[in-house]
Amino acid sequence: MSQALTLARPYARAAFALAREAGALPAWSQALTFAARVAAEPQVAALLGHPALRVEDAVELLAPEGADERVRRFLALLAENKRLALLPEIADLFEALRLEAERVVKARVTAAAPLGPAEIEKIKAALRRRFGREIEVETAQDPSLIGGAVIDAGDVVIDGSLRSKLERLQTVLAS
Repeated sequence: MSQALTLARPYARAAFALAREAGALPAWSQALTFAARVAAEPQVAALLGHPALRVEDAVELLAPEGADERVRRFLALLAENKRLALLPEIADLFEALRLEAERVVKARVTAAAPLGPAEIEKIKAALRRRFGREIEVETAQDPSLIGGAVIDAGDVVIDGSLRSKLERLQTVLAS
């Protein structure tokens, strides 16, 4: 995995530079995410590794409809260099660069019960104050948390779940 990241990093940086120069970061992000999802499919992955696959066919398969010509040329470069298998890593690294450039933190909020729009807004406002950046929130549900929520925002994890509080209480009582 670390070798794949090492190989993918210069391609992600190059894609980011091209997208930034064109003022098309969101479009590139969508195109690379689409291409990465397609390339990760087992049947497609086997096809992409086939020596008889032409570069043009690989680009046609991976490029989303209406993709910018620069995106298509980037995918062609990956195909020519036999690096299409790195698309998932390239897309992830590109997304991290985009979020950093746009000063956005992506947070995943896992709660015991569904969260309403007002609760999500409160969480976003608190995270905005903490990080000084815009926040993109993705929500998930995990009933095993019993109550509360766990917020994962990059390097920061805030565990406010009832389950973890009960576990800490149990540890204290057992000592």
